[in-house]
Parts: sequence; C-alpha cells; structure tokens
Amino acid sequence: MKILIFPQYSIPVECSITPPSFSFPFPFSFLPSQRSLEPCPRGPPSPSPAESDNLIMRLLLSLGLVLGGLTTLMYMLESHLPKFYLFTPSELHSLSLESLSLHGNDTSAVVSHIVSSLASKHPAHVNLDEEWMFNNAGGAMGAMYIIHASITEYLIIFGTAVGTEGHTGRHTADDYFHILKGEQVAYAPGKGVYEPERYPQGSVHHLKRGEVKQYKMGSSCFALEYARGWIPPMLFFGYADTLSSTLDFPTLWRTTWVTGREMLGNLAVGKL
Repeated sequence: MKILIFPQYSIPVECSITPPSFSFPFPFSFLPSQRSLEPCPRGPPSPSPAESDNLIMRLLLSLGLVLGGLTTLMYMLESHLPKFYLFTPSELHSLSLESLSLHGNDTSAVVSHIVSSLASKHPAHVNLDEEWMFNNAGGAMGAMYIIHASITEYLIIFGTAVGTEGHTGRHTADDYFHILKGEQVAYAPGKGVYEPERYPQGSVHHLKRGEVKQYKMGSSCFALEYARGWIPPMLFFGYADTLSSTLDFPTLWRTTWVTGREMLGNLAVGKL
C-alpha cells in the first residue's frame, strides 16, 4: 500500500500510486506537482444466485447420500447386533442386586463391587478409572462415570445427590436404569394415566428404543444405566444442552474425549 502525501497530512489508500514528482518552494509548504492512480484491483466476482443454488443443492445431495448410506448400513447390521453385545440386562440386574445385598446403602462400595466384577469378566472392555463428569441432557443435570462405551453399548453410573428432572430423549437403543440408590419416577402421557411409574432401589426401568418419557430422580438417586443398540446417534442428545444452553465446553470436551477414547479402544480390540 502506498501513501499519498497532501499538505500537512498523509492519507493511506488501498490503490497503488505512482510516485509523484515534487517541487519544494522552501520555506513554504510542498505540494505534489503530479500524481496518477492505478485502478484498484477487484476481488473475485460474487457467485450468481444460480451458482449459489447449485452449491446448496450439491451439499444437500452429498449429505443425503451420506445419511442414506449410513442408514442402509445400520439396517443391514441390525439383525446382527446381538452378537456384538458383551452385557445382558439380566446379568446386570443380578449383579446390581448382589451388590446391594452385600453393601446396602453404601453406594460407593456398591459401585466398586459392580465395576470390579465386570472387569474380572471383561478386562479389556471396562474402564476402571472413576472419571466423573457432569452430564446435561434433556433438561436434566447429573453426573456420570463411563464404565464402557462402544458403537453398540454403553454402561455408566448416572445420578445426582440433589435431584433432577427432564426428558429421556428418543433413542436408537434400549435403555435400562438399574436403580442403586433412591427412587426414579417416570411418566408417559396416555388415556387414563394420572400416576407416575415408580422405580425404587433394586428395580429396573426399561426405556424401549424409540419411546420417550418424562423422568425424575429424587433428592439422591444413582443408577447403573445400560444402553444397547446404536450408540453414536445418542451423542447428539448429550450435546444439545451444552450447545444451546449451558455452554460448558470444558465438560463437553472431557465427555467427548473419554467417550471417544473408550469407543476407539474397543474398536481396536474388535468390539463394535
């Protein structure tokens, strides 16, 4: 960029300027005797409305092809999902009842017994580090410890010491809440339904794939939560509250890191 000199001040301009020749009527002020400006270069032309429409259509078409391909793949693998599962709801329910019978209301000992028992049976697939983090989803807030995460399953301890309430989400997996402490209540609207479903300590709340409910966890409630089905699509539900409300990006990053680490680690040893 050149500097165009005028009497007593200088003005920066964006166009290229050929150097002027000066006469210096000293001691008086000096003025340029001549100057010439070259045309300012123009930027790239703006796309026409037709070109913009074509670009949008290409992007939408590409997105549709990707989603269509993923949907087809999921449909083809659907009947084979059971062979990829490590855990069963009945096994986890029995383990939860066993832990409660041994340790009662000592929730820390109950969780430790569950995790150590699972690790002895599935040593390559269980996270022994209690990496607790907040979880905001569907308007509810609690804390979770990820025991296992893969493409087809996740197993976590989820709960709160102060109570919470929210939307379960409508998921691509069956969800089983094994209540370890306190009580969870749930409600699904329907004709003649005016009372909540109640799930006390030792019971299981099964949220079937594709269904949705309102739920509430009491003043102190923790559960062993097990989901089986297609797990990656559920992550959007877990991210939505952060992106639209809490803006707690450090927690979002930690959740993404731990979940991704566990999923990739399981894939590395052949667990889908």
